[in-house]
Amino acid sequence: MPLEEKLYSDVPPTKLRNKEEKFKPAKTNKFWLTVASLFFFNMLQNRFYAFRYNGVENYKNRDKNVPTIMFAPHSNWWDGIVLYNITHRICHKEIRLMVEELNRFPLLRRGGAYSVNKKSAQSAVKALKYSVDLLKDLRNILFIFPQGIIRPPHYRPFEFQTGLAYIAQNAVKKYGKINLIPVAIDYCFLRDNRPEVIVDFGECIELTDKNIDRHEYTKFLEQALTKICDKQFENISSGHVENYDILFKQHLKWYRRIEQRLKSIDLPEVADV
Repeated sequence: MPLEEKLYSDVPPTKLRNKEEKFKPAKTNKFWLTVASLFFFNMLQNRFYAFRYNGVENYKNRDKNVPTIMFAPHSNWWDGIVLYNITHRICHKEIRLMVEELNRFPLLRRGGAYSVNKKSAQSAVKALKYSVDLLKDLRNILFIFPQGIIRPPHYRPFEFQTGLAYIAQNAVKKYGKINLIPVAIDYCFLRDNRPEVIVDFGECIELTDKNIDRHEYTKFLEQALTKICDKQFENISSGHVENYDILFKQHLKWYRRIEQRLKSIDLPEVADV
C-alpha cells in the first residue's frame, strides 16, 4: 500500500532538508522576461477558463513615487504563476518574489525570483535585506507570502511571520514611505467545467512610521489580508463576480455551445393526458 502524501507541513522545506544553500539573487533581462511572460500566461490559459480581478484601482491610485509591496496567502502551486501575471499583465511591472529551494528551479531567477534559506536566521535575514534593496527600483513590485509556508485554501486564522513587517519597517527607514497592498487569490468553479482564477486587490496601506512595533504591525497586516479574503469569499459565494475585470476568458467548448443553444430553444408545451 503506497504511503499517503503529507500535503501540508508546519516546517519550511529548507529546514526539513537541513541543507545549506547559497543565496541567489534575481537575474532578469528583457529576453527572459518576454519568454516567461508568454510561457506563464499560456500555462494559465491552458488550465483555467477565465481570470477575473477586482479592485485594481487600489493599486492604480497608490503613491507612484514610493515602493510597493503586495502580499497574499499561499495555498498551492499556481500562486507564483498567478502573481507573475498580476505583476506583468495588470500592473505592468517586474515581479520580485522570494522562493525557497530555488536551486531546484534555477530558471525562475530569470523571471524575478530570488532565494531564501530558512535553515538559519542569519540566512533568512540576508534575503530580507536583499528584499529591502530591491524596492529602490520602482519598476519592481515585491510580492511576499507572509505566512512563510503553504497553507490549505481558506485557512484561518492568518498567522504571518515577521518578515513582511521587517521589510516594511526597513524600507521606510531607507525610502521614507512605502505602499502595502493585500491581495486575495482563489481558484473555483463557476458555470464552466474548468476552474477560474479570482483575484481581489485590497485597500492600499501607506506606511511612513519607521518606529512600528513589528509584532503589532504584523497583526495589523494579518487583519488587512483577512478582510479582503473574506470579502472575496462573500462575492464568490453570492455569485457577485460579473463586474470583475477580465484578463482572459476562453471560448466555450463545442459541447458547452450546444448546451447553451439547447437552453435557448423554447420547447412546445406538452398537454396533460
